[in-house]
Amino acid sequence: MDHSDRINRLKFRAWRRGFREADLILGPFVDTHVRDLTPAQLDRLDHLLDQADQDIYEWVIGRTEAPAEFDTDVLHLIQNFRFGARAARDDLGS
Repeated sequence: MDHSDRINRLKFRAWRRGFREADLILGPFVDTHVRDLTPAQLDRLDHLLDQADQDIYEWVIGRTEAPAEFDTDVLHLIQNFRFGARAARDDLGS
């Protein structure tokens, strides 16, 4: 699979999780950052997207601690993206 196909597949998987809350975090994150990720980070993102939606969502929002296998730079990027997006929405509502 070439790089462009891989990115398109990751975008599809991020936006079509089946759990709306996860879609609204993972989809925009991938749209915004996927082209900046290294091949190793793309591997970690792909592995993360193999997990259950509820688990990913709980890890991203910090409700539960991610297992060490998934507590990676990619999860931290998603968490920071989520908190930044939330702060921006809060600023718009002020």
